Amino acid sequence: MATRNLNKVMLIGNLTRDPELRYTPQGNAVASFVIATNREWVAGGEKKQAADFHNVVAWNKLAEICSQLLKRGTKVFVEGRLQTRSWQDTDGSKKYKTEIIIDDMIILTKKNAEGDMEDADTDEGAVPFEADAAGTEIDFDSFDLDLDNATDEEK
Repeated sequence: MATRNLNKVMLIGNLTRDPELRYTPQGNAVASFVIATNREWVAGGEKKQAADFHNVVAWNKLAEICSQLLKRGTKVFVEGRLQTRSWQDTDGSKKYKTEIIIDDMIILTKKNAEGDMEDADTDEGAVPFEADAAGTEIDFDSFDLDLDNATDEEK
């Protein structure tokens, strides 16, 4: 019987800095950035908060897209896998770094009328349009979607 394995990571968080784009000697693009995720809980009647910071790496075309579209503060959804790499530093001690190698990224921060990114936690000034892959604007408010009464072919 074959064993099953799964290495999948999905995060929603905010970039702590602009992505850094580099190229390997073979010409492959690689972008790295950090995503912060926040969590809250109550302990002893007191509200607590903490943030975790995740090293994210994108390769090739996705790396170039990340470096063009993302900036510090942008809220994103990323999906990928965990990878840990190791090396020896100049003192000879072994170092480890765990990164999320992404294969998908969705920007969750809205753009305002001027095309600037809005605060991810507010809808003020948001333009009710999204762009498809060709850059064509789609007005989703003009669609009459009644999925409760739609047939399977219409869904």
